[in-house]
Amino acid sequence: MLPWKRVLRPLAALLLTAAVAVVPAATAQAESAPSSGWNNYSCKPSAGHPRPVVLVHGTFGNSIDNWLALAPYLTSRGYCVFSLDYGQLPGVPFFNGLGPIDKSAAQLQVFVDKVLAATGTAKVDLVGHSQGGMMPRYYLKFLGGAAKVNALVGLAPDNHGTTLNGLANLLPYFPGAGDLLSTATPGLADQVAGSAFMTKLNAGGDTVPGVHYTVIATRHDEVVTPHGSEYLTGSDVNNVLLQNLCALDLSEHVAIGIFDRIAYHEVANALDPAHASASTCASAFS
Repeated sequence: MLPWKRVLRPLAALLLTAAVAVVPAATAQAESAPSSGWNNYSCKPSAGHPRPVVLVHGTFGNSIDNWLALAPYLTSRGYCVFSLDYGQLPGVPFFNGLGPIDKSAAQLQVFVDKVLAATGTAKVDLVGHSQGGMMPRYYLKFLGGAAKVNALVGLAPDNHGTTLNGLANLLPYFPGAGDLLSTATPGLADQVAGSAFMTKLNAGGDTVPGVHYTVIATRHDEVVTPHGSEYLTGSDVNNVLLQNLCALDLSEHVAIGIFDRIAYHEVANALDPAHASASTCASAFS
């Protein structure tokens, strides 16, 4: 393992562990997020940012910890931001994204309808990390989501699956999650390359008409390998490699979602392409 990965792994684990200490598992639901505009159902989108943004966490994540950095980043820029918990297994607290992915997509469907009703808008933008960047594609393709979604932005999404070894690489970031591998976790099985779920999801093409797709990948991804398998093929797709924007960016699979501001700058560009600006190493300080 490279020395920088030795640093990033415990740093990511420390950040997530601190979040657990601050936000007890019993209250780790979307409605208990900070009151800075994140999950504020009285928020009304502005003319500059006319669509609410729905954040979709990754495997083992939840609606708060995955977004402690990105949600404030977006709300401070004037977006109405919402996040949900999905894929909960009975008797498994805190760690989400483990249930059957088609059922998780149905939970996203209900949540998007709730956000649209609250904000009075016709469409949302979706931003997801890992499974959260891939699972919405099922919603778009099979559950009518394409009519309600303007854009899908995926941070290190496993769009074409990964391996069990790759999924196991997530475990050091989530203390106690390893115990879950001894239980039934259909959400993990669905993400394995070549699974029945992945075969159905990608049959007939990666994308659906009317939705703008952005994939933001990192060369240092140790969970979804090779990182090029994250990319989508379609007429309205922007595939981005972080290291083409900043060669010094060492973020791996978890870091790209929980604190990489260069990646966040690309998220902002995807959400508001009319006012996009070049992402560089300096974006880490913007």
